[in-house]
Amino acid sequence: MIRQGGTVVWAWMVAAAVSHAAVAPPVTRSTWLSEPSPGRLQPDRSFVYQPAAAAEWSFSHHPYLTRFGGRLIAMWSNARRDEDSSGQRVAWATSEDGKAWSPESTLVAAPQDETGEPMVLTAAGFHEHDGELIAYFGVYRQDRSGTRLGYVSTRDGAAWSAPRFLNVAVTPNDEPRRLASGKLMICGHLAFPTTSDLSGRDGWVMQGLHPTPRAGGMIEDNPATFWTAQRELGWEAALCEGSFVQLADGTIRMMLRATGDGYKGRLWQTESTDDGVSWTTPRITEFPDNDSKFQFGRLSDGRYFYLGTPQPEPRWKRSPLVFSLSSDGIVFDRHWVIADEPYEMRTPGRYKGGEYGYAHLQEHDGRMEIICSRQKEAVEFLSMPIPAMTPEARDMVDPSRHDVPGPGLGAASVGPDPDDRP
Repeated sequence: MIRQGGTVVWAWMVAAAVSHAAVAPPVTRSTWLSEPSPGRLQPDRSFVYQPAAAAEWSFSHHPYLTRFGGRLIAMWSNARRDEDSSGQRVAWATSEDGKAWSPESTLVAAPQDETGEPMVLTAAGFHEHDGELIAYFGVYRQDRSGTRLGYVSTRDGAAWSAPRFLNVAVTPNDEPRRLASGKLMICGHLAFPTTSDLSGRDGWVMQGLHPTPRAGGMIEDNPATFWTAQRELGWEAALCEGSFVQLADGTIRMMLRATGDGYKGRLWQTESTDDGVSWTTPRITEFPDNDSKFQFGRLSDGRYFYLGTPQPEPRWKRSPLVFSLSSDGIVFDRHWVIADEPYEMRTPGRYKGGEYGYAHLQEHDGRMEIICSRQKEAVEFLSMPIPAMTPEARDMVDPSRHDVPGPGLGAASVGPDPDDRP
């Protein structure tokens, strides 16, 4: 273990130490592709942000949502035109009712590196603890080096602290979520740090699937290093953007997006039975995917859910947006289409596209509240009742509810971004 700055312990496992189960458990499976008539939900919808054709900030992606102080608060990555460009900021907006949203403004401006060049920020979700709301973001240079996790905080939902930076080199794919042990886990691309500090400010232990850094160097988890991991570990596909469920027996099942030449229209998975200290070698699942970020989690009634775009073709179309449910976290066999209407992009930009991008869900008063990007330009909010539990599901669902999506929980060689397209 290497102690950095007295606050973060790096506990990476060498490749040979990645755990292997003697008998592999069944892979996660979705019946979406064989579903003849999925349900159809009717969400209430509003645009959080929709730039005009000549808008100065026309790239929007990585959106997150929470409730704090009686209001909805949204944040997202926001660049002038191109994804992950120098000066990309984190923007935010608020709403009293989910129908009308405040004008967008800067939550965190991009800091400058030692040469004076503005860095790149990526929105990374919220965490509430003891009356304080924390908004996380990842930061790195244009060449994807210098990765750090940062945050700003507020107690009134209006005035935010100055940015603070943690000595943990991860660009999160999801906000902190609580494990059955009580620890928090935050998912990056291949890094899945945990902490026993429930404030989410300190004590993060870097764990995950990256190969051991050379010459005692520090692992950076960002949109470049998972390509390096694929090459060094000999994986068939580049794997990234994890999201997990914790099963009734305590197993953490981390689902991973596959991208690059190894994409086969399905997600991959790795598992941990020791609270994220070690992970199995990733393997392909029977869960379809469109080469996009997704979200797995638990509802307050114990059911497991998936939110994403599981139609494999056309690749990167990211439509329809689908909500799926499972009683055991392994087989997802109830499906609903949330939305499939197209959005017309107003301002072209690098890597822009995808109808329903990087959707994120929280639960509130029996409803699902969802935020997503539209063609990586606009940000949309959707709200609808949660589908009712069937009697069969009620008999099967495990009652433990430690992971509920809602307020209070919840430098290597440079390769292409996971959203790079031919």
